[in-house]
Order: sequence, then structure tokens, then C-alpha cells
Amino acid sequence: MASNAPTAAPQAAHDQDYEALTNTLRPLTDCFLTIRIIKSFTFRTTKNLLLPHVDCTTTTVGQLKDLCREQVKTAAGFKPFRTVELDTLKLYTKAHGHKTTNLIINLESDDDILLDDSATLASVGIEHESEVSFFNGKLYEEFKADPEQKW
Repeated sequence: MASNAPTAAPQAAHDQDYEALTNTLRPLTDCFLTIRIIKSFTFRTTKNLLLPHVDCTTTTVGQLKDLCREQVKTAAGFKPFRTVELDTLKLYTKAHGHKTTNLIINLESDDDILLDDSATLASVGIEHESEVSFFNGKLYEEFKADPEQKW
């Protein structure tokens, strides 16, 4: 008579099939971050700044802002973005997290706005493969009040 009890897979086979999530493959001391530089919310004008080796355990929110501003000032592809006063960072998404339906910025919650310039990136939840939006706070507030998008 055959048993109906499920058979457990050997632990070794399970470990062999396990693949680590990409956000855990690099330590917090060597994170790859994507910074979404936003010029216009209404016209969805954005360009990604890729930062391949950021130490999230020692880099502060203020230092990340300064680094991004410097890159925007000097990198050739960011010339159209130099007219915007970039002053606000907001976590857009983490690796394997859900993304918002709004393509330009996460309007669901302002809890993800990084207000404390002295906080380390790791302490505010930024990890390997996080996407962070960098924009003008006043323009963001205007867009939230009337989130109309134009083409």
C-alpha cells in the first residue's frame, strides 16, 4: 500500500537549487545605485546616473546629494539637467521590490523622502541595486497637487 505522505527533498538538493537575490550578492560597502535625476515631472524628463561602488555604511544622504550634483555638473549627458536645483532624494524602489505605476516618481508615500542629510544610506534602507530619485522638492510638491503629465 502506497503512502500518501509527502516526501521531503534532501536539504543538500535544496541548497544547490537556491539562488541568492541580487541585492544580497554585494556587501553594503560596495553597492550599485541608480539615481534617477528628474528635471520635469510633468514632461517625465529623467536620466539615470549610475553609481557602481557606493559604501552605504559610511556615505551619508548629504554626501550622496553632493556626489550627484557634481556628476550632473561635469558629465556630458546631463547638460540639460544643470538648470534644475536638485535638493531632494526619495527612495524609488529596492531590488525585488514593487515599483509604482507612476513612471516618473513614487507618489504613494512621502515616507521614502530622505530628510536627514547626516543619516547613512544603509540606515535609511538603501541597499545594493536600489533606485533613488533626485529632484527639486518645490517642483515635486507642485506635481503632487496636480499630477498631470504632458507629452
